[in-house]
Amino acid sequence: MKIQQIRNATLKLTYGGKVFLVDPWLIGAMKFGRFVDIPGKPFSTPDPVREQIPMPICDLPASVEEILRGVDYYVVTHIHPDHVDMAPDGTVGKPLDKNVPLFVQNSEDAAAFKRSGFGNVEVLGENVLGAIKLTKTPARHGTIKPCGEACGLIFQADGEKTLYLAGDTVWFGGVQDSLTTFRPDVVIVNACAAELVDYGRLIMNDEDIDCIAQTLPTAQIVVSHMDNVAHATITRHEMRGLLARRGVDYLMPADGETLEF
Repeated sequence: MKIQQIRNATLKLTYGGKVFLVDPWLIGAMKFGRFVDIPGKPFSTPDPVREQIPMPICDLPASVEEILRGVDYYVVTHIHPDHVDMAPDGTVGKPLDKNVPLFVQNSEDAAAFKRSGFGNVEVLGENVLGAIKLTKTPARHGTIKPCGEACGLIFQADGEKTLYLAGDTVWFGGVQDSLTTFRPDVVIVNACAAELVDYGRLIMNDEDIDCIAQTLPTAQIVVSHMDNVAHATITRHEMRGLLARRGVDYLMPADGETLEF
């Protein structure tokens, strides 16, 4: 498998001979204006200054055309504005090829993409794509209360290492069960410890990553979703120090960097 870190949670995965574009947030870096609020969930951080930082903070490492080239499937773990492009009129995924098959977490997200013109939308559960099996896994997107539904995903195929894309989640029993049930060789974690006032911490921090390492010491941990949202509380630089102090082995690719397993 190959894992290319695009930006934030956007990844280009080559797995079992197919190319998956995960959580394709493809808007360019914003220099002015506020981040688009999640409908019905106002964007409010414990630090009000952060709310004024335009996002995405960094630009894409390649053109949108290059990122989309050769993609066989799209995967959107949940519809939030830092995981897929959202327009004021409620449509989603504007830069994407609407003929490419797309996988989403539930029927509500599927309906949003169908309203946006996508013709081949499938809900995740246990999905077989030739030699590749995708299995949806649970996620808890908030320590106080969930900031909407989210999910993770297991990739399995003969001749490939098992991959666990944990998605937007904190450490909880569902992540632990996914690790012990599937025993993945590679685990991708979203881990900038992004935080909102009403929901608490939305995704993993260094302690959560340490929990993964202790639960499944054989797994290679890949740290993603870094340095591009204003409600993050841990940067790549800070995460390196935090994980070093904990003695956790990990990989944390730069935007545009590709890892191969």
